Amino acid sequence: MALVYSPRDVGAAGRPPGVFPQATGQSGESMKDLVKWMLEEIGEDPRRDGLRGTPHRFESAWRFLTSGYGQDADKVLNNALFDVKYDEMVIVTDIDFFSLCEHHLLPFFGKCHVAYVPNKKVIGLSKIPRLVEMFSRRLQVQERLTTQIAETINKKIDPLGVGVVIEAQHMCMMMRGVEKQNSKAVTSSMLGSFHSQATRMEFLELIFKGKRS
Repeated sequence: MALVYSPRDVGAAGRPPGVFPQATGQSGESMKDLVKWMLEEIGEDPRRDGLRGTPHRFESAWRFLTSGYGQDADKVLNNALFDVKYDEMVIVTDIDFFSLCEHHLLPFFGKCHVAYVPNKKVIGLSKIPRLVEMFSRRLQVQERLTTQIAETINKKIDPLGVGVVIEAQHMCMMMRGVEKQNSKAVTSSMLGSFHSQATRMEFLELIFKGKRS
């Protein structure tokens, strides 16, 4: 049975309310068109002053927040791998990150702590935060983000061990759902020598030293 709409049913975007853009058969629908459609769906007018530029701003922000898809670990590291005789733990703590939860497309953010025990090679210290940034600027779940960082370092420099801990607050738990404002999720990935209780505890004590009373 055909659906029939009268002219008064058609909104500002040229389609009936509730009809997803692809359903119109139009080609060339852009992200900006989709944002206009979403604004109409919640009862807003995308033509008013405050919202007229929102579709463009949203697209620009969204492409920045998901720019990690266009990055490659080898290019991020840029050959910053060095032969060094050092076999003690290297730790970079309190790396700020922001990501988007793939379930609700809401932000989660916090601190990432990365450690490894070198096996003849070390990685440029600035490259570790860049790796965290690359993986966090994608649609993510915290568990996968943690393992991706650890596994990439493990693969690129073949250390004796790698440890990654992420502490994060999730807006999908703070703004909606259970609405718990002070909860944090903590995830870890321990590879190689970090499976040893002694190495693991040394790492955890160093990153949380002074943070807990």
